[in-house]
Amino acid sequence: MSDSDIEIEVENQESNEIAEISKKGYQLLKDNQINDAIDCFTKILLLDEKNNYALVGIGDAARKRGNNREAIHYYQRCLTHHPGNNYALFGLADCYKALNQFHKAISIWEQYLSHDNNNITVLTRVADAYRKVFNFNLSKEIYLKVLELEENNPYAIIGLGHLYYDFKKYREALYYWEKMLQNADGNVDIRVLTSIGNCHRKLRSFDMGVTYFEMALQRESNNFYALFGLADCHRGMNRQDHSLIYWNQILDFDARNKVILTRAGDAYRSIGNLNRAQEYYERALDIEYDTYAVLGLALLAKTREKYDEAIDSLRQLIQHDPQNLRLLSELTDCYQKTGDKQKAADFLEEYQKSGLFKPGFNRLI
Repeated sequence: MSDSDIEIEVENQESNEIAEISKKGYQLLKDNQINDAIDCFTKILLLDEKNNYALVGIGDAARKRGNNREAIHYYQRCLTHHPGNNYALFGLADCYKALNQFHKAISIWEQYLSHDNNNITVLTRVADAYRKVFNFNLSKEIYLKVLELEENNPYAIIGLGHLYYDFKKYREALYYWEKMLQNADGNVDIRVLTSIGNCHRKLRSFDMGVTYFEMALQRESNNFYALFGLADCHRGMNRQDHSLIYWNQILDFDARNKVILTRAGDAYRSIGNLNRAQEYYERALDIEYDTYAVLGLALLAKTREKYDEAIDSLRQLIQHDPQNLRLLSELTDCYQKTGDKQKAADFLEEYQKSGLFKPGFNRLI
């Protein structure tokens, strides 16, 4: 046997050994035995430091652990030696997406699409990324391309629902969420129900919103989004006693949610339970400063005819938010209720001279 024949045989044996180790490594990775998988891929790199399977494998292992920066290093090493490797490109783009570096992710996915421009999985990822950077037109265009390739692709339909919702086009968003509902044959994801409910909530068709949020609660009795949606819909219909049922149900498992505490405080105040309202506003402020809780306490003071206390709080709030007409209106009303209309007039004149005048201000004068 010649030296060249011996060399070829050694190379073949080494190639077979690498193939076997690589196969074992990917199976271990699939079984979530990450350390053992990395050991396999490291053995391969000792034999062939440019091996694409091993470099991608270690990148995948790092990404599976949530270590995206380490994964990027290995994917880039692979691409240095094997430009256009689809697995490295795909992994690299997903890492950038996980790090919220959407423009970099888009750039990588577009490289991938240059080899396979009808890959639906990649197209939906690119559309998602454009949505995250608020590029409405490109995101919509790519989602619609996916639907041309696959009429009822759920990721594109959901993506369009999110896209229109993010841009406050609630009727269009509703169309796509309802399309998901039609395609689900009764086995719809709870997030579709809450998304339809949220569209109705934004469109102020509160009764329809209630219907979908209640359907969601039948699936999951403590779903935050369904409970919040129901409470807010009842609030929108001025059924504050109903809204309190759901605000308090959220507080049963999220007692330190200051947004919900202030919403519940507002509801108690609106039905005349002032002591309970004060308790909830104070609980919110015990967590951290909250403008709405301070406003709630100021309005309680005003209702109790403690106008000086209300005025002090409202003036402090106006310092932080000087163009808030609600605060200005409440403050001038407090001055007038004290019988000192001159103070109200002086304050409004002072405010007007400050240069903070905005449309609607003249209604207060």
